[in-house]
Amino acid sequence: MKITRTSFAKRLSGYDGATTLSERPAVEGRLIRMVGLTLEAEGLRASVGSRCQVISDDSTASAQVEAEVMGFSGDKLYLMPVGSLAGIAPGARVVPLPDAGRLPMGSAMLGRVLDGAGRPLDGLPAFAAEDWLSLEAPLINPLARQPIHEPLDVGIRAINGLLTVGRGQRIGLFAGSGVGKSVLLGMMTRFTEAEVIVVGLIGERGREVKEFIEHTLGAEGLARAVVVASPADDAPLMRLRAATYCTRVAEYFRDQGKNVLLLMDSLTRFAQAQREIALAIGEPPATKGYPPSVFAKIPQLVERAGNGAAGGGSISAFYTVLSEGDDQQDPIADATRAILDGHFVLSRRLAEEGHYPAIDIEASISRAMSQIVDPQHLKQAQRFKQMWSRYQQSRDLISVGAYVPGGDPETDLAITRQGAMKLYLHQALDERQTFADSVAPLPLIFAATNNPNHG
Repeated sequence: MKITRTSFAKRLSGYDGATTLSERPAVEGRLIRMVGLTLEAEGLRASVGSRCQVISDDSTASAQVEAEVMGFSGDKLYLMPVGSLAGIAPGARVVPLPDAGRLPMGSAMLGRVLDGAGRPLDGLPAFAAEDWLSLEAPLINPLARQPIHEPLDVGIRAINGLLTVGRGQRIGLFAGSGVGKSVLLGMMTRFTEAEVIVVGLIGERGREVKEFIEHTLGAEGLARAVVVASPADDAPLMRLRAATYCTRVAEYFRDQGKNVLLLMDSLTRFAQAQREIALAIGEPPATKGYPPSVFAKIPQLVERAGNGAAGGGSISAFYTVLSEGDDQQDPIADATRAILDGHFVLSRRLAEEGHYPAIDIEASISRAMSQIVDPQHLKQAQRFKQMWSRYQQSRDLISVGAYVPGGDPETDLAITRQGAMKLYLHQALDERQTFADSVAPLPLIFAATNNPNHG
């Protein structure tokens, strides 16, 4: 049987033999315009979110690229390409693809580095897929979710002791550039008690992808991890897909009853990719250049993490959020802070002092801590933060010698215990601190007989 272009297009579009014109879907359209990254097509009937193949095979060029329908106006469809548009010419054919973009899943993903389409980036053959699932997972009834009731040991003393995270909690890591976000993520990847780790490197520099995998993550961390990478030079749609794919991978393992650690670097790049797409198809900007759809996409993504139904698995998620110019009121940072279960702020001042991890415990909070630790632990953590804050408030006076000892007993105590507090907060990159080891020193720091330099 000879396969013509028309019959091939019918197969791709799912043509079902309808006889009347109104019953037949448009099997093929034509590219009529390209503005920036946006493609406009006519003569094609396809729903928002469906995938198409743009095929240019005229006498001067031959190219094809996948695109996704992002919107429409009358009979025109607006599409966003996944790859390069080199070679695409006016009048190119636009053919709908037969499925909604199912991607491979399976236990063979562990130890692999993939792109946003599930293709290997590590030079190894494609893994054996056990399932092919849509990027969109069924929503979990919030009343069916298991509550956060047990601590998650992340292996970092400052977090375990003072900002305790619960299993199934979602935390934002807020920081500017170069203050140790990737280093902190790498420590949590190696030290956190989780059966599966899913790492999403979204919109980062290509050089950093390899460095994170080889140096920060290491062979031990990679063995139980799935890495989904979409560097900054990928199309914005591919960056969006990569963020959704790594979330879907985490959901896949959670549905198998596993405790999953999801690390996404960064949520800001995800928002910027959505901004590029929204502005390209004509959505008006709202808050500092961000269209409203950006602020709708962020909760749709992060709400998928968390605990599953009672007796099932969990997704404990950490999302990095870039604070441009260390501005904590950046629109993305402000919106993200409101929907997550806590936030850790990394301080540039601490990083410049060589204090790692550079967590500003004054500006950080874990909203689930009071529910998952015993009252004595909570009281000791609050006392630590009060004393640390008291010292920081008088820091300038102390440094120039303007503070007179005896003026305030609390400040005097904070000055006396400053060495012990700094030693507690500081931790070497290869040093793992269990939850018990993190909590044990807290009552000793402010004990009356304690040596001020004891950590």
